[in-house]
Amino acid sequence: MHKKLFIPGPVEIAPEILAAMAKPMIGHRMAEYAQLHKRVTDNLKKLMFTDSRVFLATSSAFGVMEGAIRNLVAKRCANFCNGAFSDKWHDVTKRCGKEADAFKAEWGKPITAEMVDQALATGKYDAMTLIHNETSTGVMSPLPEIAEVLRKYPDVVSIIDTVSSMSALKIPVDELGIDCCIFGVQKAFALPPGLAVFTASERALARAKTVEGRGYYFDFIEFATNDDKDNTPSTPCISQIYAMDCQLERIFAEGLEKRWDRHKEMASLVRNWVIERGYSFFPEERFLSMTLTCARNTRGTDLAALKKRLAAAGYAFDDGYGKIKGETFRIAHMGDMQLADLHGLLAEIDRQLAEM
Repeated sequence: MHKKLFIPGPVEIAPEILAAMAKPMIGHRMAEYAQLHKRVTDNLKKLMFTDSRVFLATSSAFGVMEGAIRNLVAKRCANFCNGAFSDKWHDVTKRCGKEADAFKAEWGKPITAEMVDQALATGKYDAMTLIHNETSTGVMSPLPEIAEVLRKYPDVVSIIDTVSSMSALKIPVDELGIDCCIFGVQKAFALPPGLAVFTASERALARAKTVEGRGYYFDFIEFATNDDKDNTPSTPCISQIYAMDCQLERIFAEGLEKRWDRHKEMASLVRNWVIERGYSFFPEERFLSMTLTCARNTRGTDLAALKKRLAAAGYAFDDGYGKIKGETFRIAHMGDMQLADLHGLLAEIDRQLAEM
């Protein structure tokens, strides 16, 4: 039995997307692929409000997150950490042999502009990493405020993960001055996992040219060279790119403003349910994620049992991540979900809670 996915990714995939992935295969060095590639990257630039290079990589987002470290850290990196995935990014930075320091906020707290300013003011760093929307805790850090601070440090290349936020709200990459913006597609984009997207500003590409040991698979300069031909350095996941092409058409058909408003409405619905049912939020309310709600299990619900009951009823439910598993639960509200989908899930949770 298929369980309808309300976990923080992968999320449900529309039938039109799955159909697009079944299109006949083409060669990645054929003109037909170059046309597909250019159409997709042009539309991504439009969605991301950027004139920077937009690259397509066949990997999870963490592949490109590692690649960005290998390409853009020449001296020392400041990793800003406030959850499981940002903590992991610091570990990845160290494993790549780079000098790095972790600046940690308590789980459930945001990375603030003040934190970033204080760290970068030391002059020790030439790159920084930040996860905009920390999926493990449901915290969305104030990216516009942080971006304003980054303007004070023109020698620091910014590497920003928007894995679970891009397309759910406006993230104007150029206006914010982001040098390398990274996201995977299995969350707010509502595509099957396996494709990662990243940008590279002229400053990022200039930095990459000076860094040795970039490797090959994620070498930004190789990506730029191939981008000149509307292509990729190595064989791309063409079926996934067909899916992205289809999804971008659907996103623009819905309208960006309407898409952002729909995500606000879905977030509001879930947040209201959390409060009405006697739970509370794990993050502070002003830093709540727009794409998933992480709630404290203040009622002491047996979340493992609830998860099993919901699975039997055809719903995939998340009972917390890492060290806060069981203490929290997460409900996704992103991608192609509609209010009716969430009403159905929440009604089923209510039924199961009543029986428990």
